Amino acid sequence: MILKRGCNDCGLFLFHYFCSMRVIRSLSSDTIFNQPILTLGTYDGVHIGHQAILEKLVKRAKAAGKESVLFTFHPHPRMVLNPESHGVKLIDTIEEKLVKLEALGLDTVILFPFTKEFSLLSAEEFVKQILVDTIHISEIHIGYDHHFGKNREGSFTELVDLGKQFGFEVHETSAITVGETAISSTKIRNALLEGNTTLASAFLGKPYSITGEVIHGNKLGRTIGFPTANIQLDQDKILPNLGVYAVKVFIKDQLFQGVLNIGKKPTVKQTETISAEVFIFDFDQDIYGETIKVDFYTYLRGEQRFDSVNSLKLQLSKDAEMARTVLLDLAN
Repeated sequence: MILKRGCNDCGLFLFHYFCSMRVIRSLSSDTIFNQPILTLGTYDGVHIGHQAILEKLVKRAKAAGKESVLFTFHPHPRMVLNPESHGVKLIDTIEEKLVKLEALGLDTVILFPFTKEFSLLSAEEFVKQILVDTIHISEIHIGYDHHFGKNREGSFTELVDLGKQFGFEVHETSAITVGETAISSTKIRNALLEGNTTLASAFLGKPYSITGEVIHGNKLGRTIGFPTANIQLDQDKILPNLGVYAVKVFIKDQLFQGVLNIGKKPTVKQTETISAEVFIFDFDQDIYGETIKVDFYTYLRGEQRFDSVNSLKLQLSKDAEMARTVLLDLAN
């Protein structure tokens, strides 16, 4: 199945896509490619290392009049192979990921359905049956330390040998570093779990964000002058550490600032359910049912339990003032 959506406004807001990128969710002999130049991987977060690889791929494909292709998986392989204990939380939902990929100018993304049966293919079987016989690749760009196929047995060296055997070029992609740190999705996840959204955003090349529908909460905020929008969270998406953050909020085609809390509401009635609620500055509209996007900028403080609602209200005032200051400084 091939998806290609029309573009109403591929600019400010997340949910208008795709202008030109083809999304393939299942492969068959009827799927046509134009001498594809391909890379493969999970590409979670589409961080600046991923971006460098894809920008090079797109540039090379355009110059050669060929098709730029990313072969990625959905769901994440570890979710399939270890369904009870995978522990994987994704930086991006699949829709967020596709929007980022489209913005890089890719011609095609293959969202290959990862299954246990597929995981049993040897490296050579994967290359022969999928990359050569079905996609007909002309080139593949891959990291020297990338492994693929059953039990991750396939290596860069083996891929070079298979390229000679089946008639496609193999190019090595280098790790991208910030300072002396090689960027990876794992390091971004670790930064988020520590509440370090600044570092995570630096590795991503843009602010870490969450998206979701505004749902009804307990409505305590509105009774103390701080009405919040409660965001429906994707259960597979990683969240930053519990606490309070300065954020920017996209609602339809408008941009606002605010302060967001991720936590278990210990002052009200603590549960094990983690919620995300944002107080949007200078905003007074009914947005229940709307899908909003929130960009994280700065960690302000950890989650706290307050002795009274009045103490909570006082702290929320301080949080809002601090967030306004932080966001103003970032703009200057």
